[in-house]
Amino acid sequence: MKKILFSNPGIKILSVVLAISMWIFVTYRGQSEMAVDAPIGFKNVPKGLELLRESAKSVALNLRGQERLLKSLKPMDFNVFVDLSNAKRGETTYYLDKNAVIVPGTVDILRVDPTSVRVVLDESMVKTLPVKASVIGAPEKGFRIASADVKPSVVTVEGARTELERIAVLRTEAIDVTGFDSDIRETVRLNINGRNIRTRTPEVTVSIGIRR
Repeated sequence: MKKILFSNPGIKILSVVLAISMWIFVTYRGQSEMAVDAPIGFKNVPKGLELLRESAKSVALNLRGQERLLKSLKPMDFNVFVDLSNAKRGETTYYLDKNAVIVPGTVDILRVDPTSVRVVLDESMVKTLPVKASVIGAPEKGFRIASADVKPSVVTVEGARTELERIAVLRTEAIDVTGFDSDIRETVRLNINGRNIRTRTPEVTVSIGIRR
């Protein structure tokens, strides 16, 4: 048995090398790389705090995997999450590594850029604000805007204190009255201008009176 085991060592080593080479060839055959952008999501925001701003909204990922699989992936298959469960008010830097990225199990993550994101949290606040109609254009010649009523005329808004303390009034999305010669009644959304705030009443009804 010993003679059989140690005979022809060169052939045995060559066989092992060939087997490993075949495994590598089969494993990496059809492998490809691709770059995608994935949005950054923030979870477990502590109660009483609001996300005020962040230094990046997405990350660039370099991935490697079977070409057929990579081509079949959709944007929603990639996620990057930052856990804010231990966050406090103010600015904090969170480092993004492969553990923060969620991709299909057979895909390898080669690079994450940027590797960190700065997050600013602020105290939560609830505020009641008046709503004004945003009207653009001019009615038919000989007519004028006599009134612009909004219902409800006030709404409750939630968000970061720093944001809400700067807001005195909310406006609706623009309503174009160009060429109208009679009253208008429309349901429109509130215009929050990209602010990180939430309103419990996303839509209001605007009644515009047009008179000669």
